[in-house]
Formats: sequence, C-alpha cells, structure tokens
Amino acid sequence: MRRVAHRLAIATAAGTVVLILAGGLVTNTGSALAVPDWPTTFGRNMFLFPWAGMIGGIFFEHSHRLIGAIVGALTLGLAAVLWPLGGRLRALGLTAVAAVVAQGVLGGLRVVLLADTLAIVHGCLAQAFFALVVAIVVLLAPRRPAVPVEPSLRVLAPAAAALVYVQIVLGALLTHAGYVALHLAGALVVFTVIPIVTARLRRTGDAALGRASRMMLVLLGVQLLLGIGSYLARFSALWIPGGQTTVLALPVAHRLVAALILATTVTVAVRLTQTTRGVVASRSMHDGPASAGVPAASNAGLARAISIRVGEAGRGRVVRLAPAVVKTAQRPSEVGS
Repeated sequence: MRRVAHRLAIATAAGTVVLILAGGLVTNTGSALAVPDWPTTFGRNMFLFPWAGMIGGIFFEHSHRLIGAIVGALTLGLAAVLWPLGGRLRALGLTAVAAVVAQGVLGGLRVVLLADTLAIVHGCLAQAFFALVVAIVVLLAPRRPAVPVEPSLRVLAPAAAALVYVQIVLGALLTHAGYVALHLAGALVVFTVIPIVTARLRRTGDAALGRASRMMLVLLGVQLLLGIGSYLARFSALWIPGGQTTVLALPVAHRLVAALILATTVTVAVRLTQTTRGVVASRSMHDGPASAGVPAASNAGLARAISIRVGEAGRGRVVRLAPAVVKTAQRPSEVGS
C-alpha cells in the first residue's frame, strides 16, 4: 500500500506541475475570464464542453479547469490510500483534499465575483498545495541511512523553503498588483540564503543532499535569467527575441521554476527532519542507560570491536552486532573474538 501511495503521490505532484503551468498560461494570456461562468462552461457541463469550442482564451481557461479536475481526482485517490497508513500521512492526505477543494472554489469564485484578490490567493494556494504533495512524496519514499547534520542546518533548510514560498507570494503580488520593489527585495534574500544552505548540504557528505544542493543552484541560476528576462519583457521597451511568444514564455517559465525551487527546498527540509530523527535514535541507542550489567559508555565500542561466532565450529560465520544487541549480552561466554 505504501508503494502504491508513493507512486500516486508522484503522479499528483506531476499533475500539479502541469496545472501550475496551465495556470500561468491563463494568467499571462489574459484568459482568466474567457469562460464567464462556473462551475459550468458556457452553460454546459464542463466535462461535456465540445473540443471544437476550445479556441483562443477558452482553450487556456477550460484546459486549466479540466487539468484541475484531474488533479482533484488524483488527490482524492491519494487521500484514500494514505488513510490506512494512519498518523501524519492520513492527516496530510486529508489536508491535501481540503486544499484542492478550496483551490477549486477559489478559482470559480474569482470568475464569478471578478475579484483580482482571489486570483492572488488562488495562485499562492496552488504553490502551497504543490509543496504539500511534494512533502508527502518524500515521506513515502524509502528511508535512507541517517547522516549527522549541523543543528543550524535543521533550522536553515525549512527557513529557506518558507522564504521561497514568501517570494512566490510576492511574485503573485507583482503579477496582479505591480509590486516590483517587494519582489526584488525578496529575490535578494532568497539569493543570499539558498547558496548558504547548499554549502551546508554539501558538507553533510550525503549523496542525495549533495544532488539536491546542486539542483538548487542550477534552478537558482535559471531563475535569475528568467527573472531578468521577465522584468525586461514587461517593464522595458527593449526588443525581445521571439516577440510575443517569448514575452509569454518568460513569466510562465519563471513561475514554473519557482515551483521547482520550492519543491527542492521542501524535499531537503523534510529529508533533514527524517535524518535528524534517525541520528537522534542512533545516539539514544549508543548513549542509553546501562543494561544487563554492560556499561552504557562501552556499548558503542563493543559494537565496533566484538563479534559473535554463530553455528558449529569451523563454519566460520561472524555476525557484527549493533549496539542495541550488545546491550543485551549477559553471558561473557557467548562473546568471542
């Protein structure tokens, strides 16, 4: 069941990436109100609206609705398979369902009420939902060996994810309300914090965290170029190669890469939480109270220094004991070199 849930979570995350891309196209083509009613499409059931009618802005807006419905169905399925797993996974599944329902309602109300404020909230909630699904993907992934990390990194990584999300919110304010200065200030903070996090990640020696740090830097470089291009396309009179196609593609890609940066930082933050728990558990095994007459301080050393010969003499099979097993050793005669 856990493997099925993991695959379904990946599918939901992938669908959400496509949905964010479609939402960007809706916004930057000015197609948000191309379909004037909701939940119907020109008075028809939106699932039965003819493909022949999907032209111009209607194509972007109606496609966005259909993709949203698919993501909603995937989320319901994900919550269903997470339910038997219980605990926080069940809670996260229910939270994802609540978020995707709220997202759909917000999108519809934005059309019905003609409220730009709801468009901002709608875009920000989409990214938060994506981060939530990514966190579920990481939690369902096979556990990796725990590695020690700097205490400051356990705080810095979640803070970096939060800063990236705040920057995405500021980006939505720029798109819909023109708050350029706030977005530029947020970019300065993000481009200061992320490299610090990546440097700390590389020092952990963990291969997965090392790959994540490199991915962050690559995405950050791409995002810088897309941000500059988007700014020039919107706020300058400079000639842009590719004309209107480039002018459309730059901010859409900028928004999409922002989502990928958010996903990477969330992945690292959740991974570090799991790593921290693993290290704490390992230390508790090494440093726990004395048991069965074996001093606690010597358990770790014993685990590395001794082995137990198993089976008949001459078979020569040696098993290395973990610290917790060493603690249970009571008869010295059982311990051999």
